[in-house]
Amino acid sequence: MNYQTFQPRSALQSVIKCFWTLEVPAEESSRQRILPDGCIEMFFLLGDDVKRITGENEFIIQPRAMVIGQITEPFFVEPAGYVNSFAIRFYPYSFANFVSVPVSSLANKETPIGLLFGEEPAKELEQKIIHATDTIKRIKIAEDFLLKRLKEESTIDGIVKSTIDAMLATRGSTPINVLLKEDLSKRRQLERKFLKQIGMSPKQLGKIIRLQAALKMMLNQQSGSLTSIAYENEYYDQAHFTKDFREFTGTSPKDFLGDEAMALSALFYKAD
Repeated sequence: MNYQTFQPRSALQSVIKCFWTLEVPAEESSRQRILPDGCIEMFFLLGDDVKRITGENEFIIQPRAMVIGQITEPFFVEPAGYVNSFAIRFYPYSFANFVSVPVSSLANKETPIGLLFGEEPAKELEQKIIHATDTIKRIKIAEDFLLKRLKEESTIDGIVKSTIDAMLATRGSTPINVLLKEDLSKRRQLERKFLKQIGMSPKQLGKIIRLQAALKMMLNQQSGSLTSIAYENEYYDQAHFTKDFREFTGTSPKDFLGDEAMALSALFYKAD
């Protein structure tokens, strides 16, 4: 697998976490489990088709140009052959600045970009991305497109962004009521705003951010045992860590590292 990330130009650094590309030869392609990461992503599939598995013998073919909203549970994808993807990873709070639909309506599914930006502009963007001769040109095309659609007034209000910033700074380990100084009225208001603007609840996002921190430690071998990783990321105990881990990955921490279906997610988390 050849996975690379690229930083956006300065005008978009507050809303785009990174651009990334992935290439996998057909002979190395296999079914992979995709994990929640708290971010919304725009994908362009430049290689062969990719299936998302929806049941034992059921699947859908993913759109060639799509947005995948917030995901709250793992899912499997299976390439039909050669994988060649170009994608944009947005910060948890930023995609609402580009679209008029509630971000919650994008959760746990693929949405063709034509439904979000209009069929003609989306088709033009897709064709430009397809025919660009290298990644740097694709990045410029995507940046020009997004800058034209970036709203002058930010859709995300201060309390949502500051809460997410605090979550990231504490690696998701600080409860929401502590961040809001136990003001229940603010918490209810925040939950409504999160669902509309982020696509998930503050509690779900906090759990995903904490899991990311733990996964990164596991993948980079920064701690000697799962128990120490659990405590370093302020889980109550290893049982609490395992419960949250299973919720978002579908497997146990012990089984994760040796699971070939986790190779792609492991690559994303380790490099992030």
